Parts: sequence; C-alpha cells; structure tokens
Amino acid sequence: MNRTALATLMVFATTPALALDWGSVPAKEVALFYPGQSSLEWVLSGDHGGAPKVKNGKACKECHLSEEKDMGATLVNGSKNEPAPIAAKPAFIPAMVKVAQEGGKLHVRLEFKEGAQPNSKMDPDFATKVTMMLDDGKLPEAAQAGCWGTCHEDAAKMPAGGAGERTKYLNRTRAKPGRQGAGDELVAAAELEKMQASGQLMEYWQARIKPGAAAVAAGGTIFDKRVEVKNAPVTAEATQAGDTWTVTLSRPLAAPAPFKAIEAGKTYNVGFAIHAGHTARRFHYVSLEHSLVLDKGDADLIAVKK
Repeated sequence: MNRTALATLMVFATTPALALDWGSVPAKEVALFYPGQSSLEWVLSGDHGGAPKVKNGKACKECHLSEEKDMGATLVNGSKNEPAPIAAKPAFIPAMVKVAQEGGKLHVRLEFKEGAQPNSKMDPDFATKVTMMLDDGKLPEAAQAGCWGTCHEDAAKMPAGGAGERTKYLNRTRAKPGRQGAGDELVAAAELEKMQASGQLMEYWQARIKPGAAAVAAGGTIFDKRVEVKNAPVTAEATQAGDTWTVTLSRPLAAPAPFKAIEAGKTYNVGFAIHAGHTARRFHYVSLEHSLVLDKGDADLIAVKK
C-alpha cells in the first residue's frame, strides 16, 4: 500500500462517525430538563410525593416520562429546589438522539438547539458540555433513576455541599447514607475492591465544545468519586449549523477496564446531560433514565449496525 492510500485509510479509520449514513438511523426525542438542586436524597424524601413509589422500586420515567418540560419550567424559575435561579434560563433542551454501531464502535449522536443561554461564567473554556452516563445493569439505581444515582445533597454546589469539592459518587460506597448525603466515610476497603472488581460503577463519556473549535473528548467513571481517565477510549465530534449543534460521542464496544464491555443481548442504562451557558456542576440539563441495546430488542434506543 502506498503512502497516499495509507494516509487516506487512516483518516477514515479515525473519523468513523462522520462517515456514517445517519439519515437512515432512527431518531428518538429525549427531553433534557433543568433539575435545579434536586438530589437523590430529595427524590427519596418526604418532600417528593413519589418517594414511596421510588422506594418500592418504581423508575423515575414510569411517572415522569413526557413531563420533563413541565418539570423544567417549575424548577428553572425557582419555585422548587432552586435558590439561585438564572434569569431567562431556558427550562429544557429537546435533543434528537440516534445510536449506531460501526467498525466495532458505538456512536451516540445528539442534535439539539440549546436556546439563548445566559453566560454563567463558571467554565471559561467551554460554552457547552455534552455527557452520557452508561451502566450495564449492575447498578439498580441507574436503571431506576439514571444520573440521580450519582447526584447527592452534599456534592459540590448542592444544598449541603458547603464550600467543599465533593464529586458525584455511588451511595453503595458510603458507610452512612443520610438525608444530607453520605459524607466521606467509605465502607470497608475489601468491600470496595469487591464492588469495583464486579464492575459496580457508572461510566461517562463527554464532549466539551465551543463555537469554531474541535470538540474535546473525555471519559471516566463514577464510583466513590468521579474520576476522569487519562487517554480514555472516547472520541467526540461536534458541528454547528446556525443554532443547532450536532454532537457525536463514540467508543469501542470492547475497551479496557474500567470501561464496560458493550455487547449484543444486554440492556444498558444511559442518561444524558448538557451543560450550556458556560456552566460547571450546576445549572445544567439532564434526561430521565433510558435503556439501550445493540442490534434489536425492547429498549428506548437501539444501536443499529451500519
């Protein structure tokens, strides 16, 4: 093979998502809504009318699917769980989501208009961040509550977070979960090792974007804390046409630990988040939990093979 042919091959090998025929891939609208400071502890408390149902195993979307836009409108104006509303902040962002697999990779594409976002001046480097969390069925809290399985009252920028920098975490790693969060006291080291060895963690993929620049990809895990993995096997592409962003997150189906194997015949739980308006940790948008499978099956999102 001559050098020209090899260079051409390398370009296509590193940009598979751009080469996909996305027009033939089914799309699903996913509403990402403004959640304010609604933590997992709030969801399970008496302040949330659905708490008894959640404690009995009911998933959030069983009650709230199709209500996301209304919930966002209630929360963004400070009527509930938001002590510092941002004037003119949109209540929700609708995204058209497509998933496909090609060349041994899973590609997740979100197309959305983020609206007129006030500049929060929290993240000076990136105007917008698009994130997907993924669980492979080992975390019941992810199937039941999506991103809320990692969102706690005592995390940074949350009501009981104070001036601390505590990140997202899983309650199962903590010795004393409570209404104000679980603090920093962990369960025994042997138990933590056992959980990690069995894959009881949440994985995330992220695209960090700003107009006129290439997307920056990041990936990592959430266990006892949020950890960004150096050289994570996640790639990101982003294009902007007018006021519409198209963002594609990609990752090999087979990836080294701590990333999960993505296989046909298994159901995965995913949740999406968009930090718009230069936000960080706060003032973002989230989806309810959604299911994902490869090839075919009973799920919200089906990754077709291209």
